[in-house]
Amino acid sequence: MVHNRRAQPLSVEERQAMIIDAVIPLLIEHGRAVTSKQIAEAAGIAEGTVFRAFGDKDTLVTAALERYLDPEHLRQALRSIDPSLPLENKVRAMIYLMRERFSSMFRMMAAIGGERPPVHNARHEFPAIIAEVLAPEAAALNWPPERVAHIVRMVSVASAVPALNEGMEFSVDDLTSIVLYGVAGCPAGDLSTTSSAIASATN
Repeated sequence: MVHNRRAQPLSVEERQAMIIDAVIPLLIEHGRAVTSKQIAEAAGIAEGTVFRAFGDKDTLVTAALERYLDPEHLRQALRSIDPSLPLENKVRAMIYLMRERFSSMFRMMAAIGGERPPVHNARHEFPAIIAEVLAPEAAALNWPPERVAHIVRMVSVASAVPALNEGMEFSVDDLTSIVLYGVAGCPAGDLSTTSSAIASATN
C-alpha cells in the first residue's frame, strides 16, 4: 500500500530565501513601487505569507537588496574560472562576469533609489582571486595581479554605465582586446588570431 507523503513545510529561513529570490527581479523592474500582491504572485504564495515572513514590505526590500548586493556570488563565479585556460579566455570570462554584475547593479540602483543598505567591501579579496586565476601567466604579465584586477574592474565598470557608452558600445571581445593589447599592442583583427601568440609568450 502506497502512502502519500506530505511535503515538509519550509523553515522560516527557507521561505524568506524563496521570497527574496522572487522579489529581486521585481525590484529591478518596478523599484520600491513593487506591490505585495506582485511579490506574492511571483513567489506563488498568499500576501499574508509575505508579511508573516518579513513583517512589512520595507524589511523585505532591505533583505533582498542585502542579498543582491552581496559580492560573494561574483567571487565564486570568478573563482570558478579554470586557471589552465588560455589567457584570452580567462580575461574574457572576468570581463563578462564583472560587466554583467555591474550592469545589473546599476539597473537595480536606478530602480530603487533612496537609502541603500551597506555593502561589504571585498576589494581586498578580488586581487587575490584574480592572482590565482592568472597564476600560470604571472611572470609574463606587464602588471602585478592587483593592478590587473584594477584594470579589469575599471574597464568592466565603465562599460556597464549606459551614459558613457551610448552610441559607442563595446562587446566583451572588444574589451578583452583592449585589456590584453591596449590600442596599439597588436595588429587589428580577430582575437582568435593572437591566441597562439599569447600561449607562446606565456609558456
